[in-house]
Amino acid sequence: MKRSLTVAALALLSACNSHPPATNADSAKVTQDSGAMVKSIQSPYDITYSSKFVMDDPKNAESLLAIWKAYDNGDLNVTKDMFADTVVTYWGDGSVMRASRDSLLANVQTYRNSFKAAVDRVHAVLAVKSTDKNEHWALIWGTETDTYKSGKIDSTELQETWRFNKDGKADLVYQYKRPAAPPKKSK
Repeated sequence: MKRSLTVAALALLSACNSHPPATNADSAKVTQDSGAMVKSIQSPYDITYSSKFVMDDPKNAESLLAIWKAYDNGDLNVTKDMFADTVVTYWGDGSVMRASRDSLLANVQTYRNSFKAAVDRVHAVLAVKSTDKNEHWALIWGTETDTYKSGKIDSTELQETWRFNKDGKADLVYQYKRPAAPPKKSK
């Protein structure tokens, strides 16, 4: 009986994953950029920014990972050249900062220095390009665990979206965060 259910489930999954042949109308909705075929998203909402993204060169994602690692190591100055002259940041606490690179790094370094340690775990990172805006972005999801100088340990779930200008320097950051769920107690 188990085998019959398994075979039936596989057949159902296979049927769900098969796609009918594209019609001419569907083909007209497919665009090409950088050699990648992208089908336009049909949305019941007005997309206010863009829905035309393709995977991009990983260099911006690698820069973002280097910035996160420098934060963990407590020395953001090593990433100075990865930032544009002016950077706008929308922080997870609701504050907004438009500052020179040096001012931004000094503020973030001061915040980082308030901790004894910071350790990030990266869950996902990717580089994407908005084809209709010709903008390059890197997105990252992770968990940050901070150890305060008092010894208290706190964790935060983070999602950040970074825009990189034509010179490959970060100029805009959106951060979203929430407290990480406390570990489940074993019985």
